[in-house]
Amino acid sequence: MSLSTALPLPDTAPAQKKSGRRTAGARGPWGYTVAGIAILAVLLFPLYWMLNVSLQPSGSAAQTSWFPFSLSFEGYATAFSDQGANLMTSLVISVGSVVVSLLIAAPAAYALATFKVPGAGIVLFGILISQMIPGIVVANALYSAYNDLGLLNSIPGLILANSSAGIPFGILIMRSFMASIPPSLTEAARMDGAGPIRAFFSIILPISRNALITAGMFTFLFTWGDFLFALTLTTNADVRPITLGLYQYIGTYVSDWSTVMAAAVLSSVPAVVLLVLAQRYIAAGVTGGAVK
Repeated sequence: MSLSTALPLPDTAPAQKKSGRRTAGARGPWGYTVAGIAILAVLLFPLYWMLNVSLQPSGSAAQTSWFPFSLSFEGYATAFSDQGANLMTSLVISVGSVVVSLLIAAPAAYALATFKVPGAGIVLFGILISQMIPGIVVANALYSAYNDLGLLNSIPGLILANSSAGIPFGILIMRSFMASIPPSLTEAARMDGAGPIRAFFSIILPISRNALITAGMFTFLFTWGDFLFALTLTTNADVRPITLGLYQYIGTYVSDWSTVMAAAVLSSVPAVVLLVLAQRYIAAGVTGGAVK
């Protein structure tokens, strides 16, 4: 009897199956990556086209080449000259709305998350309901009230109007985060002689930094992109946010899309920069209160 017939040959089928699975598994992520890049390209194409048209010489957007071979910054010069004041107005309104929203939403979220407030469930339900009210209803009601109070065409009026959207969202985000903070931290602070207010400023707020940044960023984006309140609560050019400026800009420069797109790019820069700088805080703040 020979050795080849006496000893059993090793089974190579499992090895082939394993290698086949590895090959299929290795191809899978590449397929998802290609599909993700294709979807991302479709989503970002309008942004690219906006940037491309803004760098072209003055003319129609339909006749613009796919790539800006001959760069021209005349559109940016004109847009910055005409819309610079509107950009500053939007910046002041957005920052003011963030400050007002956080000053009101943070203590309210702390009270709802920490203390046994009677009717807290009803309050939270009312906050959720307020998020479902159409903006046009709120804008019409505010117009009537602002007309009586003399707040039309004013920056404080727009700050209060935009804060009405940021405060409920901020309360929901920060309450969820603060409810996940261990009560032992505040109890230890109280044993050291700190009252509820001192514990809020010294313990809760530093820990809730991610939630604060998240609520502030969403309020800033809400306000920066607001068009409804700006259109309803302003009747002249004294106070004009950038969204309303762009809306009226299109009718003026309908034959010069390079200037219009340059103004759109300038209006997108602050939001993009803030999102890039605060993206890790936003991700942590949104998911921070999801799991206790």
